[in-house]
Amino acid sequence: MQRTGMETESGTARVVVLLSGSGRTLQNLIESVRTRECPIHIARVVSTRRNVAGNQIAIDAGIPLSVVSRRELDHDEAFSGAIVDILDSEETELVICAGFLSKLTVPARYMGRIVNIHPSLLPLFGGKGFYGDRVHRAVLESGMKVSGCTVHFVDNAYDAGPIIAQRCVSVFPDDSIETLAQRVFVEECRLYPAVISEIVQGRIRMKGRRAVYSPDGKSERSGEW
Repeated sequence: MQRTGMETESGTARVVVLLSGSGRTLQNLIESVRTRECPIHIARVVSTRRNVAGNQIAIDAGIPLSVVSRRELDHDEAFSGAIVDILDSEETELVICAGFLSKLTVPARYMGRIVNIHPSLLPLFGGKGFYGDRVHRAVLESGMKVSGCTVHFVDNAYDAGPIIAQRCVSVFPDDSIETLAQRVFVEECRLYPAVISEIVQGRIRMKGRRAVYSPDGKSERSGEW
């Protein structure tokens, strides 16, 4: 039977995870692989920093680790080129951003094959400089009554690729940055593996400026998570 998704004969897709920090999302993905919720094989982790907790999480899990530091390279093109070379060498089918804070120039052949999760309801509170606690602080200062997380395809602008799925959480009057962040992260942990699984199985793909959902890999409609 012809495959419509990224799954190999072993039932998994070969992915590379990009990170820059704590590795909490990587840890969640590792757990999702262990419980067979997410049909992926993490072939390598690429970190943009040498001394972050996410590196140790990869090492402890036995996942090969590469560090590509923007500060150690001459220009943005060299940084992106070094990462893309790794993706190519690993025969990467899907690239998963997991707290990846650097700008990546995406070659045409990787469009629709890189995903990210952002801790707000994009297009609100996204773009350059909006990450981590900065996002939650901005949400609280705005007076918003809801926040949440967004999974989207990555293109060549910050947090601007086609939105795939979102989850909402309430913002309470007594919320701190920490309490709101924790509530959003709980939803991130549920949503990201579910969306990745749908992509791997060929049910979600990027079509122009939209993310389309195909229950059978053919017909298209809006998906729900």
